[in-house]
Amino acid sequence: MPTEPPPTEILDALRRMHLLDAAGTAAGERLTGGVSSDIWRVDLPDGPVCVKRALAKLRVAAEWRAPIERNRYEAAWMQRANAAVPGAAPALRGQDPLSGALAMDYLPAADHPLWKTQLRDGRADPAFAAQVATSLVRIHAATAADPTTAAQFPTDTIFFDIRLEPYLLATARAHPDLAQSLIALVLSTQRNKRALVHGDVSPKNILAGPHGPVFLDAECAWWGDPAFDLAFCLNHLLLKCVWTPAATSGFLACFDALARAYVAGVTWEPPPELEARAARLLPGLLLARVDGKSPVEYITEAADQDRVRRTSRALLRNPVDRLADVRQAWSRELAV
Repeated sequence: MPTEPPPTEILDALRRMHLLDAAGTAAGERLTGGVSSDIWRVDLPDGPVCVKRALAKLRVAAEWRAPIERNRYEAAWMQRANAAVPGAAPALRGQDPLSGALAMDYLPAADHPLWKTQLRDGRADPAFAAQVATSLVRIHAATAADPTTAAQFPTDTIFFDIRLEPYLLATARAHPDLAQSLIALVLSTQRNKRALVHGDVSPKNILAGPHGPVFLDAECAWWGDPAFDLAFCLNHLLLKCVWTPAATSGFLACFDALARAYVAGVTWEPPPELEARAARLLPGLLLARVDGKSPVEYITEAADQDRVRRTSRALLRNPVDRLADVRQAWSRELAV
């Protein structure tokens, strides 16, 4: 595969992490990723690593900034996740606070395909969705059982800046008649701080590894409400029905499998209470992916955007407490 020199900032960070000699250099490849980081595969003498450097200004049309120290909390999340579920995140190789960069094991796509790519191609596997839920709920349960974790993640402001404001409050500005409901979701999420939250549990951040799911991009890591992670992931399974309509029944089966497996693993509070928070939050996140600061790139037709708006607006006006009820409302919309 073609290689090129990584940016100086990446090489300097690797030297400070003692992964590259002071006078050493390396080649690599820029990797595709999200809107918030530069990501490189760098070929070091002892093998490739993946280096991720947080950006202060995210690559979206709207003005959206976030502190680069979020990278430090992402590294800490990876360590806590791997302690709870070995292999749930790539092994951390180093972290450089000065540049906001971290290095981790490079996991090749040949044996770690991206879940989003599989879903795009219509490969909807409910068994894998259940595995995602099982790993996620185990991470939440392990950290909920150790409240000292909270002190390691004083990231309320970061989470607000890169999740609650751009998703829910930006959407409230676009739908002023629903502002009260959306603000209430923000307040509920902020009040229910119970476990270590990943904050971006999306198929684009989950690899289908040979031993189970591997979670990436935990730069939103936060001691907060685990219902956010559940709702955030389920939201993507609903949206994929618009992206790849032929696989709709499979995506909805994945939704059911993930929701069922996650709720079955909740140990730190009554499961119906967490499910109710996730069911109320989900329509707000659904609407945010067409009218917030980070709309999904694959729903561009006005008719499809309106389908999302109809379902989410109706559920925000008349909240439900069960995830199955959200799924049924979306299924009715898709059948029209």
